[in-house]
Amino acid sequence: MNIDDRAPELRADGVRAAYGSAVVVDDVSVALVPGRVTALIGPNGSGKSTLLRTLAHLHRAEAGRVELRGGESVDELKSRDLATRLTLLSQSRSAPGGVTVREVVEYGRHPHRTRWGGGDPDGKMIVERAMAMTGVTDLAGRAVDTLSGGQVQRVWLASCLAQDTPVLLLDEPTTFLDLRYQVELLDIIRDLADDHDIAVGVVLHDLDQAAAVADDVVLLVDGRVTAVGAPHEVLTTEILSPAYGVTVDVHVDPLDGHLRTRARARHHGRATRIAPASTSA
Repeated sequence: MNIDDRAPELRADGVRAAYGSAVVVDDVSVALVPGRVTALIGPNGSGKSTLLRTLAHLHRAEAGRVELRGGESVDELKSRDLATRLTLLSQSRSAPGGVTVREVVEYGRHPHRTRWGGGDPDGKMIVERAMAMTGVTDLAGRAVDTLSGGQVQRVWLASCLAQDTPVLLLDEPTTFLDLRYQVELLDIIRDLADDHDIAVGVVLHDLDQAAAVADDVVLLVDGRVTAVGAPHEVLTTEILSPAYGVTVDVHVDPLDGHLRTRARARHHGRATRIAPASTSA
């Protein structure tokens, strides 16, 4: 079967979401397919995070439907059952006081346990795997409130991975991470899709990161989808420039073949240039 023909793990059809009278997401449809990464991009206030929260049933849709594989609406499932089907890494998760890294990661196993905390024979192995994948194994005994913002972000990601769901939603997951861990997190996202057949939906501000990690890109502007397709179909000067209100140059990096974007500022070209090395003897 062609991967494009596979049934989505999570689908939104004609979703509208609002805060009071302010409609933030309007008539949006998106499908998250096993083994594929879908990046949600768009300017600030375009509705990306609200859409992600609506997919996770943390914000109720005013219209439309969000359903899982098999046709079950997220509105129809108990929270515990929904937590075995999808998980969300949100932008802001505080560091709980006096709790160790291992304990936070173990929180992710809660939906899989019986009422009295048992019945999870694979839990320990899955927790260890999640910590290893996110590089926090050496921090397992540390209190989370003693860690840096980037370390805390990785701990919460490990907790989400320990939840072991077929759908993973991430809201700007590279925030607070230094360059090394941004790259490693994008690698983890690709591994989850490629090696574990996870359906991944991720909000990204960095267009180059979206180009590098995504199979599908969804561009939102003012709460509506204005473009959807493969990175090379959506990440173009003609589409991005009006969406962001600034000229966005797009080119292919000759080193790795990935798309690269650059927004032109008013002072574009005024940065100090490095002079070529002298060739004189």
